[in-house]
Amino acid sequence: MITAKKALVAWAAAAATAATGLAWAQAARTPSPPGAKVYFISPADGAILKGPVKVVMGLSGMGVAPAGVDIGNTGHHHILVNAPADIKLDAAMPADAVHRHFGLGQTEATLTLPPGKHTLQLLLGDKSHVPHEPAVMSEKITITVQP
Repeated sequence: MITAKKALVAWAAAAATAATGLAWAQAARTPSPPGAKVYFISPADGAILKGPVKVVMGLSGMGVAPAGVDIGNTGHHHILVNAPADIKLDAAMPADAVHRHFGLGQTEATLTLPPGKHTLQLLLGDKSHVPHEPAVMSEKITITVQP
């Protein structure tokens, strides 16, 4: 049986969760230093390869730190797979098929992609998965995965 007290506690928890989510979505972006850049070491733009796809990520002008770790001038990698042009840069990135998170501080990853052409782009996120200001984002590359 749900008592009035339990209902009030549940409502307060839901309200706090909603408020926290709203605050996270509107969080201030962490500054990135001038000249910071993220880039693909491999694969190369235009590569034709068989899957799974090994990706090696590079970063200069900043350091890599796991998500949740608050150290200045650091972030962690995200790979955007077949992302639309209008990626949101003012909120935490979702974890989905487009936004691949590497929050443990990984600099290499293996992607399983279906055969065909795919675009890949790197985007550095801060401790809360929010892109820096200005965004530290690579150019898009296109790869073709063979069956």
